[in-house]
Amino acid sequence: MQRCVLRALLLAAGASLALSAPFVAQAQTHRQFSPQTLRGEFLLVQTPDVLLNGKPSKLSPGTRVYGDTNLLQQPASLAGQKRTVHYTVAPDGQILDVWLLNPVELANKTWPRTPLEAASWTFEPGTQTWLMR
Repeated sequence: MQRCVLRALLLAAGASLALSAPFVAQAQTHRQFSPQTLRGEFLLVQTPDVLLNGKPSKLSPGTRVYGDTNLLQQPASLAGQKRTVHYTVAPDGQILDVWLLNPVELANKTWPRTPLEAASWTFEPGTQTWLMR
C-alpha cells in the first residue's frame, strides 16, 4: 500500500516538473515581435491612463498585457511600476498590446522607440534585431 502511495507521489512530482519546464525555458528566450512593435518606458497611472516615455497615453479597451513569461496579466497589477516594455499602438493612437521584457529581450538594446525610427531602420524577423541604415 505504501509503495502505491509513494509511486503516485513520485509520478505527481514528475508531472509537475514536466509541466513547469516550458514556462521556465520560455522566460529565457526572445519572443517574436512584429516590425510595428516599439520599445518604451511604461508607467500605469490608473487604468486606462498611462505614461509612455513620459507622455500621457491611454490603454485601448482591448489591451493585452503579457508578462515576461508571456502569460497574460491584468493591467491594474502594474499600477505604479515603471517598466521597460515593447508595445503596439492601435490606429486610434491607444496602446493595444504590451509585453513586459525578460532579461534576454532587455539585452537586445537596439530597438526603435518611435515610428520614425522603425520606418528608417531595417528589421530582421528571424533574429529579432534592428539594423540602423
